[in-house]
Amino acid sequence: MHKATEFRLEARPQLPEALHRLGELANDLFYSWNHGVRGLFARIDLRLWQKVEHNPKLFLRRVSQHRLEEAAADRAFLAEYRRVLSSYDAYVEAGPGAEVVELLNPETSLVAYFCAEFGFHESFPIYSGGLGILAGDHCKAASDLGLPFVAVGLLYQQGYFMQTIDAQGQQVARYQCHDSDELPISPVEQDGEQLKISVPFPGRELWARVWQARVGHIRLYLLDANTPENNEQDRELTLQLYGGDSDTRISQEILLGIGGTRALAALGIKPTAWHINEGHAAFQILERCRMAMEHGLSFEAALESVAACTLFTTHTPVPAGHDIFPRDLVAHALGPYTETAGLDFDRVFELGSKNGDGTFNMTSLGLRGSRFHNGVSRIHGGVASEMEGSIWPQIPPEENPIGYITNGVHVSTFLAPEWASLFDMQAPTWKSELRNPDFWNFVDRVPDYHYWSVHKALKQQMAEFIVRRLRRQHQRNGTGHSVTERMTRKLVSPEKDAMVIGFARRFATYKRATLIFSDLPRLERLLTDPDNPVVLVFAGKAHPKDNPGQQLIKVIHDLSMQPSLMGHIILLEDYDQAMARRLLSGVDVWLNTPEYPKEASGTSGEKAAMNGALNLSVLDGWWGEGYDGNNGWAIAPRDIRLDQEFRNREEARDLLDLLEMEIIPLYYKREAQGYSKDWVARSKASMKTITPRFNSQRMVMDYVRNYYQPASAQGHRLAANKGELANELAQWKARIRAAWHGVNIRMHGCVTDRCNWDDEVELSVEVALNGLAPEDIRVECVVSPDCTGSHGEPGPDSFILEPAGDQDGKTLFSARIKAPYPGLQTLRLRAYPYHDALTHPLEMGAMLWA
Repeated sequence: MHKATEFRLEARPQLPEALHRLGELANDLFYSWNHGVRGLFARIDLRLWQKVEHNPKLFLRRVSQHRLEEAAADRAFLAEYRRVLSSYDAYVEAGPGAEVVELLNPETSLVAYFCAEFGFHESFPIYSGGLGILAGDHCKAASDLGLPFVAVGLLYQQGYFMQTIDAQGQQVARYQCHDSDELPISPVEQDGEQLKISVPFPGRELWARVWQARVGHIRLYLLDANTPENNEQDRELTLQLYGGDSDTRISQEILLGIGGTRALAALGIKPTAWHINEGHAAFQILERCRMAMEHGLSFEAALESVAACTLFTTHTPVPAGHDIFPRDLVAHALGPYTETAGLDFDRVFELGSKNGDGTFNMTSLGLRGSRFHNGVSRIHGGVASEMEGSIWPQIPPEENPIGYITNGVHVSTFLAPEWASLFDMQAPTWKSELRNPDFWNFVDRVPDYHYWSVHKALKQQMAEFIVRRLRRQHQRNGTGHSVTERMTRKLVSPEKDAMVIGFARRFATYKRATLIFSDLPRLERLLTDPDNPVVLVFAGKAHPKDNPGQQLIKVIHDLSMQPSLMGHIILLEDYDQAMARRLLSGVDVWLNTPEYPKEASGTSGEKAAMNGALNLSVLDGWWGEGYDGNNGWAIAPRDIRLDQEFRNREEARDLLDLLEMEIIPLYYKREAQGYSKDWVARSKASMKTITPRFNSQRMVMDYVRNYYQPASAQGHRLAANKGELANELAQWKARIRAAWHGVNIRMHGCVTDRCNWDDEVELSVEVALNGLAPEDIRVECVVSPDCTGSHGEPGPDSFILEPAGDQDGKTLFSARIKAPYPGLQTLRLRAYPYHDALTHPLEMGAMLWA
């Protein structure tokens, strides 16, 4: 008997004229942070909206014509539709703020932002986790601010994997292809055809189609190698995010960096500042050098011109988070490009070399090909300066050019609509006051009972969400209904109102998801107290190749199934942005226990805090700046020089001490009103102190002031007059490098060891310049006060010594100074190369001390 032939047919509805702009709303990622837009689709057919995982374009392909016609005839729906459209149109028509125009005039400036992943919404799965969510929030804030800004990435057909957890607690990775017409993108067309760019690859040209996504005021351009011009292997290059081997990874990064730059050039887009967000996109530096060399610059001058307007952001203090490739792989993959571009491969490899170990480090390339650099929190900025100190070998790490800007999160995306409605009533202008900490004191004026009722409602929504997800998970695994009921009994008992602690993030070992289980008998006693029960909710993915990370998931799964702990430990599968919004707005406490100092920033705790949750975290990343003693709880990290097992044990003890002695008692300190007023006070303190300081508008404006505006100005300066100053600077640096090994500095004469407070002290050094001119260096006296000295007005930290003639073939430098501090102080003298065109005075990494 022959099997019948099957084929799939999709009958797509037509939008009624009255609702014709739903298609426009579905194709603008504005929906990813606007609850009103998403609410329109949910209102038409809630079950379908959930089934298509909140994807507006897919929804409009699958919704029944009948439902659309009903909505078009529904006066209440049409009123809401018009209100949402009015809000959308007002947003799109709004121009940039005065501060943006003053710092980065949209008529003359443009920022290009490159990243390997972008996390806007669960319906657009081209992200894996924190880096992508941060990039998405960066773009959203740039749109909100009206910043002149474009973003560039790759379009992955399958994106990152979807996670299931089987009955044995094993993570199972599943992949699903997404058609371009179900994503919020459209082809970029030139002359009636989709734009394609090519990059030389070994033995062939790799072609990529260019797509664009509208993100409010800005555009995101995405490259897609799945095009007929490529062979089957090349067509899969943009299949998965962080999939494949090292050959796949370097090929993706060549496409992103070089291909992305070519796409902007093909579109006639000419950025004035370039932001490389992590090392994946650092190959753009080479393509931009090639373009500059076409205008007559040498490679070294082109590099100076390119680097002057480039910012490189590093995101991880974990060595495994930096892409490192062996020389032969780089030579094979990049060789055809360097040959056609006229670049010397050895010089290119030198840019990515670190510690002379014969490998190519994308972070090193990013740092050497940029003049602006930053980590993503104050702690991480210091860690990155230490980690990457070999780029500037003679510079103290605390003085090298790596700064920091602490990450923030997009408030409109992650703030629950219930909180937004409350803010609208209490402080209608709150959306325009996101960077004004004083304004947020209005939170204290919200009546406690009203504040707590919002939290309770969100907590109930979270509980219902968890129950739905667990039932689906257990049903697939064949887990009994009674187990699901026992697992969720604490959550669905509102009269008990069990305290809920959330832990949701990538399962990497350094994040120490299982630290809380270090003393299991004690933890069990705390969780299962019949009067004060506690529920731990875990979620997150481990990379498919990270076996230790996957083992953490199994450990938590096994504990959650123990009879004595069932209902007190819950593990959810397939963590994504939809789940994140539910957990972050519903938990009472957000737990974070990274191994210090390996949490570069972390942002989930910021999202939880703006929704009223309290952070319980190791003082690492952003929490090192955010914690003030009243807005959550902190675990002080032990000295990193101590044994790791000892550190884990002591920090775990602190964690359980805080839970037992402070957190659980405070939560259950309920009075007649049924909630803890002291808990509400601390929750309000968290919301009002963290929201205005750790949001993405503040973050992006910090980038504008500290990096984008200076980079645009410096890039223009070096590129002017056909790169005249870039040429001069490159030649000067070559001269310095050739002579520096022979330069030395020593004291000339004696320095007095005491003086009256108003006396002048003469300082003098002699410098052997080895053929350099006196104006090629800066000689400086650095002064630091003794910490035990008497307090007074801070003085200058340094003094410049000026050339004062020659003696015995050496050049003298001298200065007369007054002691800037009272009491004992330390004076140190040093010399370093200096040129007025340098972006950072110590960028050459050369320094000598007397």
